[in-house]
Amino acid sequence: MSDDAAASTLASFDDFMKIDIRCGTVVEATPFPEARKPAIKLVIDFGPDIGRKKSSAQITELYDPQSLVGKKVMAVVNFPPRQIGPFMSEVLTLGVANDRGEVVLVSPDSDAPDGSRMH
Repeated sequence: MSDDAAASTLASFDDFMKIDIRCGTVVEATPFPEARKPAIKLVIDFGPDIGRKKSSAQITELYDPQSLVGKKVMAVVNFPPRQIGPFMSEVLTLGVANDRGEVVLVSPDSDAPDGSRMH
């Protein structure tokens, strides 16, 4: 399905409410050389109710691990875990492609508490 076709598919508000998107802070970021596509392993703190979760993110073109620690990100926290090589990714960190196809992380434009749900 093309991006245009996906954008034209209608979803109900109930569909949207099933996806739990939360704000979190990256507390650890390390290279993931074992991944088939270049990636970074993240540990994201979503606050006391959700805790820390792991994620593999293909964001190496614009980010290095050191620059990510302390960064606020948005992630889907209620998808099933996914095995990525030897690593279990527990959440889907969200990003959008820029005009060169590089992934830019989605983050709040001002401070938001860890665990805040996207509305």
